[in-house]
Amino acid sequence: MTANDLFKQIQLKKSFLAVGLDTDIKKIPAFLLDSDEPIFEFNKAIIDATQDLCIAYKLNIAFYEAMGIPGWQALEKTIDYIPNEQLIIADAKRGDIGNTCDKYAEAFFKTLNVDAITLSPYMGEDSVKPFLQYEGKWAIVLSLTSNPSSTDFQQHTQDGEPLYIKVATKAAEWGNENQIMLVVGATHPENFKAIRAVSPKHFYLVPGVGAQGGDMAQVAHYGMNEQCGLIVNSSRSIIYAGSDANFASDARSAAQAYQSQMQAILIERGLV
Repeated sequence: MTANDLFKQIQLKKSFLAVGLDTDIKKIPAFLLDSDEPIFEFNKAIIDATQDLCIAYKLNIAFYEAMGIPGWQALEKTIDYIPNEQLIIADAKRGDIGNTCDKYAEAFFKTLNVDAITLSPYMGEDSVKPFLQYEGKWAIVLSLTSNPSSTDFQQHTQDGEPLYIKVATKAAEWGNENQIMLVVGATHPENFKAIRAVSPKHFYLVPGVGAQGGDMAQVAHYGMNEQCGLIVNSSRSIIYAGSDANFASDARSAAQAYQSQMQAILIERGLV
């Protein structure tokens, strides 16, 4: 999938929403626990209810790894079930070098066949480069995350430039807009302008809208480019919008609210 392909999906669905499948067996409706595959059944219902409203699904790998083999099986089945036109993001935040990094790339891009993976750039280009060898796949590099303690390192300034700008600048040098995305948290909308200045054509994966309090209108104001350039993720506020037998329709209603807001923004910006 290229940036142009992604933009076409945004225009078609009038949405730049990613639904986060951070599926916690302790939070899914109790009646699903009687199923042989409760995690997959939950994910399947969420996908069926939301696939026309979003352009991506983001799977937080930790929730599946924590369950061992059953969790990994649910992950594989979920990935296989997601429609082909959707961008599938493995939120794994891997960060290593050498043969280890090569194997991480192989695991996610060949074995699981996801479209994109989140990566920590702390070890430099060596921790990202192996993921750039796969055509049509994306490395999503952490630049400025949405959590409060992002101030510990990411916003540290040296020579007048914060670290998150150095990361964004380097990442944009490592790969073009069809290879590299950046994670930029919605809780820092005023910082999007500076990041956009050093990565004008790259897409950003934007967490922090919804449960973390990020403002989508502000994110769009500061972060949008001529191809939208944003994938705004929401996890808990969609998938746990309901907790009874109507959980899927409740999730759809929550996703629809996001999509409607996104549609209005896209129309205002003349992108659809």
